[in-house]
Order: sequence, then C-alpha cells, then structure tokens
Amino acid sequence: MARWIAMQRRVRGWDKISMLKHFYGSIAFTILCLGLGSWYGYTSGGSVGAALSVLWICIVLGVLEVSLSFDNAVVNATVLKDMDPVWQRRFLTWGILIAVFGMRVVFPILIVAIAGQLGPVAAVSLALNDPDRYAAIVSEAHIGIMGFGGAFLMLVGLKFFFNAEKEHDWIGLVEAPLRKVAGLDAVEIIVVLLALFGVSTQLAVADAHVFMVSGIMGIVVYFAVQWMGHVLGAPEGAVEGVQRSGLAAFLYLEVLDASFSFDGVIGAFALTTNLVIIALGLGIGAMFVRSITIALVRQGTLGQFRFLEHGAFWAILALASIMFASVLVHIPEAVTGLVGAGLIGLSVWSSVRHNRADRALLEAGDAVALQTGRTSADGHAALADVGKK
Repeated sequence: MARWIAMQRRVRGWDKISMLKHFYGSIAFTILCLGLGSWYGYTSGGSVGAALSVLWICIVLGVLEVSLSFDNAVVNATVLKDMDPVWQRRFLTWGILIAVFGMRVVFPILIVAIAGQLGPVAAVSLALNDPDRYAAIVSEAHIGIMGFGGAFLMLVGLKFFFNAEKEHDWIGLVEAPLRKVAGLDAVEIIVVLLALFGVSTQLAVADAHVFMVSGIMGIVVYFAVQWMGHVLGAPEGAVEGVQRSGLAAFLYLEVLDASFSFDGVIGAFALTTNLVIIALGLGIGAMFVRSITIALVRQGTLGQFRFLEHGAFWAILALASIMFASVLVHIPEAVTGLVGAGLIGLSVWSSVRHNRADRALLEAGDAVALQTGRTSADGHAALADVGKK
C-alpha cells in the first residue's frame, strides 16, 4: 500500500512538471516584456519610479488579459484538439504573432485610421505622439466594436447549445430545451438579431445604426468562415459545425481570438493610453492564454473534466451579453473577468463531482461483483438495475 501511494505521488509530480513545461515560453516572454517595459519607463520618465509604474501596469494588463480570455483558451482547445497537426503548429506559431502583434498593435491603429479617417502612418504618429487623442478615437469606436464582437461570440456560444447531437448537458434545465429546438432553421441567427435590435432601441439613431450594421457584419463574418470550410471541403468536427482542419479552422480561431481581444484592448485604455505599454502588457496575457490552450490539448484536460467545455461556452455567451450591455452602461473589466472565471470554475467543480460519483459507482459495482462471484461488468449492470428500481 505504501509503495502504491509513493507511486501515485511520483505520477502527480511528473504531471505537474509536464504541465509546467507548456509555460516555459510564456514565462521567458513575460520576463522579456517586463524588462522592456521597465527600460521604456525609465528612458521616457527618467526615474526608477517611472520604470516601476510601467512595470506594474504591464503586470496588471497581463493578468487582465488572462482573466478575460481564459474561456477563449478552452474554446480554442476544443477546436485545436481535432485540428490537422500541420495547422495546429501553424496556429501555435503564426497565430501567436497575429494575436500579440496583430490584435494588440495593428488592430487599435486600424480602428484609429478608419474612425479618424487617417492614413496608417498618421495613425501610428497619433498613437505615439498624442496618446490621449488616440485613446479618445478608440473609445468613440466602442459601439461598433462591441456590436461586431458581441454578435460573433453570441453565435459561437449559441451554436454549441443549439445542437441536437450534443452528448450531455451541464445545466439541464436550460440546455435540454435548447437542444430540442436545435432543428429549427437559423434559430441562433434569429436570437442574435433580436438581441441586436433590442439593444439598438435603447440607443440614439446614429449609434443604433452603427451597432446594427456592426452586429450584422459579425454574423456575416461568422458564416463566411463556415462557408469557407465547406468550400475547402474540410471535415466537420464534434462541435457544432465548426470546421476543424485546415485554413477554415485557422481563420475561425483567429476571428475568435480577435473577438475575445476587443474588451481587453478597450479596457486597457482605462489604465494607460500608451500603445507600447498596452502591447507589452496584453502581449504577456496573450502568450499565457496560448500556453493554457496548449496545456489543455496536450494534457487531455478537456476529457478529464466533463463540463469544462460547457462552462467555457456559457462564459462566451456571458461575455457577448456583457459586450452588448456595455454600449448602454459601463461595466468594469473586473466584472467581465470574474463572470467568465466563475462559470468555468463552477463547471470544473461540477466535473469533479461527476467524476467522484462515477468512481463511487464503479467501486460499488466491483463490490457487487465480488460478493456475487460475477464479473465487474455484470456487477455494474446489477447495480444500475437496483438504481433504476
């Protein structure tokens, strides 16, 4: 018995080491970014205090990004685990460049260029030389960004629950009825359009127009990626018609990453308007989100926690709803992060309880088999019959 316990401890120790290795790159990247942030703060502010201030903001932004995007990591893992190995590697290499550089640097500049009717060079100059004006332009584009991102994410979440072939439910009282109406044509589109219309009625006419158009574009982009998957002939995976291999899955994940990044980029301006600091801080968070994705896939965590995927998609629906609501009232980023983390935490807790119940059933079945002299399978069947009676 003592030998068996010692072996289990060694196995758990190796599992921890195996899990940690997926974060070595993120830890190294974090050290580099914090070093660059400290150097940038010292050279621009001319004091150790300025360096420490930038260092602290980078750390807070990194934590903010991870808290807002943990559900993104889980959903990425559900797509990635069935993805072609070649495209898996491309997403984990090219994708991180797009996530860190594209979404945290290029995306805000594009927003300013479009909203302010500026050229790319002028937008970069504005970001570096007049950060307050730059932040104001990004904030002015808030309604359009939330409409697009909220509609796209709401479709992602609803597609998971409006699925007649979904194997099991977490919150049965809600999920079972949704599964039953999954056969209705375009039901998820109707829900999203009604949500967009409901929010738009509370906005001024000009803002309502921007919100509706942006939301419809989010719907168009979602189905454009789906359509591309059909055109390319990529096989469908287990989750709700999302294409799992090749270019279509890669593009789907990148658009998904972008939608999750919107609130982080917007929220960052509450801490600083400096584009360099925003890129360093959110880049740290993006790297850790990617490491979490890799760990979930390589460690088989999704299979170990039955309801983790459900929790992630509930968190996506919550985030989409928050994005819609944020055009009407200010919602602190801390609330957004806590809601997502809370739903995922509850799904993990439910999964652990389910696993314990399964183990108890197996042990009881083995006991029945031992007492009656039958096989374990017969013992489990006998126990199940008793449970039914």
